[in-house]
Amino acid sequence: MEFPYSVIVTTEQETAELAGEFAGIVKPGDIIALNGELGAGKTFFVKSLLKNFGIPYAGSPTFSIVNEYEGSLHINHFDFYRINKVEELYDIGFEEYLIRDNSATLIEWAGLLPEVLPSERIEISFEVNHDFSRSITFTRLQ
Repeated sequence: MEFPYSVIVTTEQETAELAGEFAGIVKPGDIIALNGELGAGKTFFVKSLLKNFGIPYAGSPTFSIVNEYEGSLHINHFDFYRINKVEELYDIGFEEYLIRDNSATLIEWAGLLPEVLPSERIEISFEVNHDFSRSITFTRLQ
């Protein structure tokens, strides 16, 4: 996968296959910011991605803010949807998660708090099209 990369998917199977392709380039230290409207497929993509690292079940961290998973790669999975203040992230040690060199960090709804995101990251944008297909765009920011 070369960045930037855009694709339109029409089924969950295509989304899962795309997550598998992306899993091939995810490495420890990566910060991956996922953005898109409710129901656009962010959580499904994350769950499919994690299966590629031997993590068969992943729940949404909407209420817990962060879930950690151990597979062939350690994953920190954040959800910013219910965060009201940046201080909530700092209270749980958000910055420490980002500097771990043994894990990748996935952040759903990352665009809600852009001020806490590192400048070097992978952005994945999900857009629901009029025919209910999804446009998914990957960009590497440095």
